[in-house]
Amino acid sequence: MKAVEIAIKMETDAILFYKEAAEKTVHPVGKMMFLSVADDEKRHLAMLSDIFNGKDIVIENINPKDNIKTVFTRMKNEMMRRIEASDDELEAFNIAMQMEKDGIEFYRKAEREAGSDIEKALFKRLIEEEAHHYDIFSETYSFLL
Repeated sequence: MKAVEIAIKMETDAILFYKEAAEKTVHPVGKMMFLSVADDEKRHLAMLSDIFNGKDIVIENINPKDNIKTVFTRMKNEMMRRIEASDDELEAFNIAMQMEKDGIEFYRKAEREAGSDIEKALFKRLIEEEAHHYDIFSETYSFLL
C-alpha cells in the first residue's frame, strides 16, 4: 500500500502542476494539452484512492492520445496560428516530460513490487498512460518550438 500512497501524492502534485501550467500557457494548444493530461491524472487519482480505500475498481483501456486527437480537431484553426511559446512555457513542457518519465519509473517499480493482481494491473495501465502523456508533451513541445 505504500506505493499507492506515494502514487496518490504524485498524481495530486501532477494535477496541480498541470492546472497551473495551463493557466500560464498562452498558446491554446499548449493550454489544452495541460488540461487534458490533468483530467487523465484526476482519473488516475480516483482509481488509486479507490484501491487505497479497499474499493473495487475497473481499469479502463483509455488512450490519452485519443483525447488529444479530439483537441487537435477542435482547435485546428487556432493551431495554424503561429504563436511563439515563451521560455517559461517551454520549460513547463520540459518539467512535464520529466515528471512523466519519473512517474513511469516509479510505476514500473511499483508494478514489480505490487501486493495484489489489481494493483499490478493498475500500475501497468498507469505506465502505459504516463508514456502517452510523455509523448503528448514531447510532440507539443516540438510543435511550439
